[in-house]
Amino acid sequence: MVEVSDRFHLKPLLRAQTFPHTAFVLALSQGSVRLLEIAPELEPATVAVPDLPSDVASAVGKSSIRDRAPSGRIQGSEGQKTRIRQYARQIDQALRPLLSGLDVPLILAAAEPLDSIYRSVNTYPHLLATSISGNPDSSSDAELAESARRVLDDLYATDLRTIQETYAHRLAQRRASADIADIARAATYGLVDTVLVDIDEIVPGYIDENGAVTFDDTGEAVNYGVVEEIARRVWLNSGRVLAVRRDDIPGNGSVAAILRYAP
Repeated sequence: MVEVSDRFHLKPLLRAQTFPHTAFVLALSQGSVRLLEIAPELEPATVAVPDLPSDVASAVGKSSIRDRAPSGRIQGSEGQKTRIRQYARQIDQALRPLLSGLDVPLILAAAEPLDSIYRSVNTYPHLLATSISGNPDSSSDAELAESARRVLDDLYATDLRTIQETYAHRLAQRRASADIADIARAATYGLVDTVLVDIDEIVPGYIDENGAVTFDDTGEAVNYGVVEEIARRVWLNSGRVLAVRRDDIPGNGSVAAILRYAP
């Protein structure tokens, strides 16, 4: 497509921001640990993490954690779990400087009991509840990346369903709308919490400084997409913008919005 206007056409970029398909995968076993960065349409990349332990035995200063002979007060299966927990804590501590301040999902690839033990000591708030099951040592980076993308697909689908359910609930409270003119005015004054916009349709026209909409029959060099301008104003007022297909928009219209409070 070609868009000629006094502003950039942003909806394709909004789609990428809505469903970024980026994540970290922590592939964790007793014998190895690696952190992968997943990005759309790129090969997974191994991330170098300073001070990351190489395996559970070296992390706790042992040649093996399967030794059942008494050593201090820990031995046998309970001793193994204690050492695995020490290993998990060292991994979490090594990841903190790298992940601090980020909101990128972290997906754990691990088998039990390591999965549960790591979760019990994890401090990164964006560790997803869904893991990639099984021993990651038997999976290539590409296989782990493919599994991670399926986890992200499920995450996005669940998030979208939650927003649709919230929209239906707020509609009864007069805190939701699918009317372009109403949403344009609400977006202008910072009333919109979340807006869903159709990534395919362009509604030509203008929105003035007070939020009033003027529609045009066709696009031209001096008008622009009204729905995209709504998305821009919501974004500037710290609202959430989701660029989706029409079938995912409540009411199957060009736009739908959840409001922060009733107008």
